[in-house]
Amino acid sequence: MKDPDLNDPRVKEAMAQVKSLLGFIGDDPEREGLLETPKRVVKAMHEHFMGYSMRPEDVLAKTFTEIEGYDQMVLLSDIDLHSHCEHHMVPFIGKAHVAYIPNGKVVGLSKLAKLVELYSKRLQVQEKLTAQIANALEEHLKPRGVAVVVQARHFCMCYRGVHQPSAWTTTSKLYGEFLESGATRAEFLKLIELPRPDR
Repeated sequence: MKDPDLNDPRVKEAMAQVKSLLGFIGDDPEREGLLETPKRVVKAMHEHFMGYSMRPEDVLAKTFTEIEGYDQMVLLSDIDLHSHCEHHMVPFIGKAHVAYIPNGKVVGLSKLAKLVELYSKRLQVQEKLTAQIANALEEHLKPRGVAVVVQARHFCMCYRGVHQPSAWTTTSKLYGEFLESGATRAEFLKLIELPRPDR
């Protein structure tokens, strides 16, 4: 991934805003340790929010039909997830578990992780993030079922506000056979072994 162009007027403006925030919190943006901070922050934000430049239709475009009639669950579990809450712009981190039941075609396994990255690298709320991942699979793969579970620890709850660093939030979105079949749903939940996100 390319670094942002430091000569871009928008990048210069963003660095100026970071410098202003450093003064706002009570520090001296001209002291040695902070001189390069605006540039570092803008570069970090470019990486944190690269999902805005990605499209789900590109990630899921290539599929494979030579699968010997495989029609059972495909599950990628414990996908590392790093995102930022849109309310406070602080991180939330955890795991995503993504499954689908093919309807004649599959997608490369890395694409499931890439889809999680695409939506998590944006300002988010966990509920929306979970739905976006599931909706993209449902729309672009047209599978017989989709299941997405996200478990995350939110820093906006850990180190400010209610100060609950041990609390985990779990969200889920189900389609098709995962929603309609108790046995399929139970198999999925057993395979991801809820509720142990920090195992």
